[in-house]
Amino acid sequence: MASPRPDEAHPEVRDRAGRARYRRILRFASRHLAVTWWFELVLPRFGLRWVAERTRARRMQRFARGFHGLALDLGGLMIKVGQYLSSRLDVLPPEITKELEGLQDEVTPVPFPEIRALAEAELGMSLDRVFASVSPEPIAAASLGQAHRAVLGPVDSADTGLRDVVLKVQRPGIDRIVDVDLAALRKVGGWLSHVRLVYDRVDAPALVEEFARTSLEEIDYLHEAAASARFAADFADDDRVGVPDVVWERSTRRVLVLEDVSAIKITDAEGLRAAGIDPAEVAPVFAAVMFDQLFGNGFFHADPHPGNIFVTPVEPGGSAGSADGVEPQRPWRLTFIDFGMMGEVPAGTRNGLRQLLIAAASRDGSGMVNAMRDLGVLLPTADTVGLERAVTATFARFGGMGFAELREVDPREYREFAGQFGDLIRSLPFQLPEDFLLVLRAVTLTSGVASALDPVFNLWDSVEPYAARLVRDERGNAVQDVARRAADAVGVAARLPGRLDHLVGRLEDGTLEVGSPRIERQLGRIERTARRVLAAVLFGGLLIAGAVLRADGDVLGTVLMVASAVPLLYALLAGRLPG
Repeated sequence: MASPRPDEAHPEVRDRAGRARYRRILRFASRHLAVTWWFELVLPRFGLRWVAERTRARRMQRFARGFHGLALDLGGLMIKVGQYLSSRLDVLPPEITKELEGLQDEVTPVPFPEIRALAEAELGMSLDRVFASVSPEPIAAASLGQAHRAVLGPVDSADTGLRDVVLKVQRPGIDRIVDVDLAALRKVGGWLSHVRLVYDRVDAPALVEEFARTSLEEIDYLHEAAASARFAADFADDDRVGVPDVVWERSTRRVLVLEDVSAIKITDAEGLRAAGIDPAEVAPVFAAVMFDQLFGNGFFHADPHPGNIFVTPVEPGGSAGSADGVEPQRPWRLTFIDFGMMGEVPAGTRNGLRQLLIAAASRDGSGMVNAMRDLGVLLPTADTVGLERAVTATFARFGGMGFAELREVDPREYREFAGQFGDLIRSLPFQLPEDFLLVLRAVTLTSGVASALDPVFNLWDSVEPYAARLVRDERGNAVQDVARRAADAVGVAARLPGRLDHLVGRLEDGTLEVGSPRIERQLGRIERTARRVLAAVLFGGLLIAGAVLRADGDVLGTVLMVASAVPLLYALLAGRLPG
């Protein structure tokens, strides 16, 4: 396959440096596409499918290592691409995601004179007029920007009531680099949209546009500032949570000035104890705050890793418990920073989760598939018959087990389970929508941070009150759903005589054909373990259903808690269990 030439119609690739970067990305992509085409399409035509299967894992690892090196060398958006790909467990094999999950968003810092020049151009004045001092040493250097500690000048300090701040500045020229990278990615996405091996399983152009949207938001610091303000408003009356103030008068799309809220890193157990704070007391509060965002406000911090959350000690008498004032006062609060990656649970997703809940409670495989379709998970080529069988098999395998029994399952079964699920989820034509991926990311990081604080932390106990609230809010809609399903059943019954007459007619004239879906070839290996097609998509719905029914003493509670535990265990353990 010849190396493609850049599209000269794109203004972002007209300069020499842009063309060189554009070509390098496309050369890398075309080379690996050619290798994949040869092994996965050509060799099987000559009866050499075994060669492709035998070398597949090694080829995937070689691609991931090559992209890892390319990303570190080019920087810019390519590092973000690697981090994004590492999260796409729904469409990429573990050989790729595991190699890229360690790709860190840290690069060589930009020399301070360049940062100063860009900041002064944006602000329209010398930094000396804005700040009493600016540290030339960055406290963080990333692929899109870097941050420096600073002290506001007397005038701004008096106006804002702030003194110590953080000056966040984009890397010079990053706008141009992002434009070139997105142009190259769109080109690659267009190629993939014509490859049946790909388009049967994933909408590549849609994935590129999804990534482009979040990337363009991340390099717009005014968007981050607005997200910070919205998050602060959501928790304005909640003394458990702190958010840095924004110095709006000194912030632009490329420069952001924030209150310096540095404190004890949330996973710094020694630092917490030295401040008289028990880490085990922090865990449930952190989980409660995160679930308030997910199940209450619907607007949530999608990147709550330890570096983005501080535990801030407060003066006696200046702290409180939860917003309702029921809990006792505590001498600390959780302070969130970096609002560049935020998520929102839209009404459509909430409705889809509710349908999942109802279908799970009734063990309705067809209802599960319909809910997935409403969530935007299924692609047009999805084999819904196979999916319904997989969902039904999940209930059949785990329906009689309690959560305590799950914890006693041999870890080897989980390893095999994870492998089977990975094969299935990548072989069927569906993908997780961006908002649900962010929910999964937030829940996974929440569980990891809370477990680091308290090894016996119980996620189920933390989510139960939110599950009960969601179900109370949605009970009226649930009744409407039951009525709708009853009406659908009546409609099917009314149409049945005509459909039977049509079927008999086709049998008589010999035109009836029976197709065998491709999923049949997969059932042999899937039947050895439960088919975890629900995974991250089903986690939210099943967890909510199980928690509520368990609290009410309903016998279905155990079944649903088990069904929620299985996809969560995959999400948490699959990448770390030894093969």
